[in-house]
Amino acid sequence: MLDVLIWLIVFVASTLMFRYAAGTLSLTAPNLVSMVYYYSFLLSSFIGVLLIALGIDHYYMIRKLFRPEEYRQIGFFVVSFVMILFPLSMVVVSKLFGFEARQEFRAYMRKPLSPLTGATGNQVFYSFLALSLLSFAAIAYMIWKTPTIPVFALFTGTDESLAALRIEASRHFAGNVLFRNIFAITLTPLLSLAAYLFAVLTNEWRWKLLFLGLLVGAVFVNVYDLAKSPIFFYVMMFLLLRIYVGKTKLSAAKLALCGGAGALVLIVMYMVIQGVRDIDTFLSYNKGPIGRMIFAQIAPTFLHLNMFGEALPFLYGKSLPSFLTNLFDVENVRSARLVMAHVFPERIEDGTGGVLNTLFVAEAYANFGYVGIVVGTLYVGVVTQLLYIGFLRLPKNPLFLSLFVYFSINIPRTLVGGFTDFLFNPTWVLIVALFGGMALWLRVQGDLRAWLAAKRRITDEG
Repeated sequence: MLDVLIWLIVFVASTLMFRYAAGTLSLTAPNLVSMVYYYSFLLSSFIGVLLIALGIDHYYMIRKLFRPEEYRQIGFFVVSFVMILFPLSMVVVSKLFGFEARQEFRAYMRKPLSPLTGATGNQVFYSFLALSLLSFAAIAYMIWKTPTIPVFALFTGTDESLAALRIEASRHFAGNVLFRNIFAITLTPLLSLAAYLFAVLTNEWRWKLLFLGLLVGAVFVNVYDLAKSPIFFYVMMFLLLRIYVGKTKLSAAKLALCGGAGALVLIVMYMVIQGVRDIDTFLSYNKGPIGRMIFAQIAPTFLHLNMFGEALPFLYGKSLPSFLTNLFDVENVRSARLVMAHVFPERIEDGTGGVLNTLFVAEAYANFGYVGIVVGTLYVGVVTQLLYIGFLRLPKNPLFLSLFVYFSINIPRTLVGGFTDFLFNPTWVLIVALFGGMALWLRVQGDLRAWLAAKRRITDEG
């Protein structure tokens, strides 16, 4: 009962702080911070933590713990600590920057979509078209360099396991992984969002056609490896985009309808891709879709706490971004891969095992122990709130709004993926540089054009 009481106290305190940092936790007005709260913490972490602490999870990963009773409690208190410290750091940042989340978020929602400052329609379109062509070329390159495209194999038939094909497509890509990840997998969906906004803003057929082409490309890169979550997150980005420009108004009924449709699609994907036929698996709280949501993302945190410092040595920075480890001639390793290899070596051998991604503090712990948990939680909480404040205070044009929506979905995903991505993520850096650089360049061109026009006018008058 003590664990339940602690859980309830932490839940109430954490919820109140998250609501203050976000401005609202309403499901009909989603935002970056509220999605962090609901997806990364409540759904993916905190519900499962209580069941694990009470010993009623019956989850296959937790059975791999040694001294399970001790580490069930350690994991419970670590996650409870993070549930308090993370939103507390966000509240402090809000106070320091004079950020009134409720008022500023409401003002942003009411603000109309605005064109890029100083740019002509042709300049914007042709600049965007060049990026789109690069994205299409990257998709062609990805298809060329991938040994087998799993979604093609699904429709044409194959004797190989689809799960093994997924791992092969990811880990045995024969080309430049960074080019594929940035320009095909990340940039295509992001460009499709921006193209949709430009189509809404201008109502021009050329933007509508470009959006349709990018939409096809975005759907393909999100389903090509048969991963179940990317296409759902892309749909969520598109829905959030429409909410922010006033094209969609959410209600309880619409949420229920979307949730039901999503659950139905998820069941079909489990049946087709993983061959699950037992209805009890779908309804069980620790198996199938439900078990994946409440246990699969948090159970590896317990394994990290259990393994590192005991069965595995601390990494002391080995999983930091590769550009840093390469400076010191240190092999880059991810803790999620090491835990998978240690706990499920048979999956590594048969090619069906990748990584055991989990709450970001697990990787911080794997590198620097409990100090990593404290410092990592403070750092990531501050970065998340600064991003939220920054985007709400930027102009609401198609480029910045697309980035805002992208990070609103991908920050929550990354929080249950790893810690080092928050230290340096080349994909994030490049897309911000591309979109921010485009906005800046077009503005400079506009200012220069205005200056030249003023100069000619002065000359003519003289």
